[in-house]
Amino acid sequence: MISRRDFAPPSHSSDWRWPGGAGLAVSVVVNVEEGAELSLGDGDEVNEYIYEAVEEVRGAVDLCMESHFEYGPRAGWPRIRSVLAKRNVPATLNACGRAIARTPWIATEAIADGHEVSAHGWRWERHVGMNRDDEAAVIAKTVTAITQAAGVPPVGWHTRSATSPHTRALLQEQGGFLYDSNAYNDDIPFLEGEHVVLPYAFDTNDMRFFNRGGFIFAEDFSRYCITAFDRLLAESAHAPRMLSIGLHTRIIGRPARIAGLEQFLDHALSKKGVWFARRDQIAHHWRALNGLADWKPRV
Repeated sequence: MISRRDFAPPSHSSDWRWPGGAGLAVSVVVNVEEGAELSLGDGDEVNEYIYEAVEEVRGAVDLCMESHFEYGPRAGWPRIRSVLAKRNVPATLNACGRAIARTPWIATEAIADGHEVSAHGWRWERHVGMNRDDEAAVIAKTVTAITQAAGVPPVGWHTRSATSPHTRALLQEQGGFLYDSNAYNDDIPFLEGEHVVLPYAFDTNDMRFFNRGGFIFAEDFSRYCITAFDRLLAESAHAPRMLSIGLHTRIIGRPARIAGLEQFLDHALSKKGVWFARRDQIAHHWRALNGLADWKPRV
């Protein structure tokens, strides 16, 4: 693990290219968390309280919050799925185990559309403070749920916000993870040994519609993401770059916001030198660029 005072230098060649000679890889990530939020109704210790309005309900089931989250699978996912399908854009679904166990049709539809279903923890929670054995059990439980719903095991992992000091080591010991996205420190993948780390982003992300994040109109999202895209595309003429676009079914899936995703995709698809790819595809290609053998999960 790199400490704050041990910054690693770039670990790539400026002449590396993505497939087809592209300079910029674009990763669309759809977070599926609905049904995995903390809820007393599910036997959790507290209720989730972060949504468009921050309101904590203690000592009673929060039916209002549960209804807010339910919007994602009911209305948001079909809308996002349609936008991606019409443009033939592959995505990675970042799915919580408990969420996908409750909405297995999302995994089935995603796989049918050519998307990847990656792991986002069992519940929608941070792993910081978990002891090693408990975290290993959570990882195993998540893998089982996604495998049952999707028909294939996840090869990627992304913890909500803060990980524990053991997370990456546990993923590697588990043997079935090609990559994780538990980093926010670069615009390009990097390796820890032979394990691929694909940095994620909280700025090119629809979460900024919530909690004074700055996005109000659909155009706020598209304008910001297009600006990031254009800069990285220009830089990619000299060195490879990667852009993560973070989505949530209950957020960008709203009727007043979905146009922001459409506007961004239409702009990006009109440019040359761009590779839209699932995160597992990006990780496999990064290993190849680094001269590593084809990755296969360990039994």
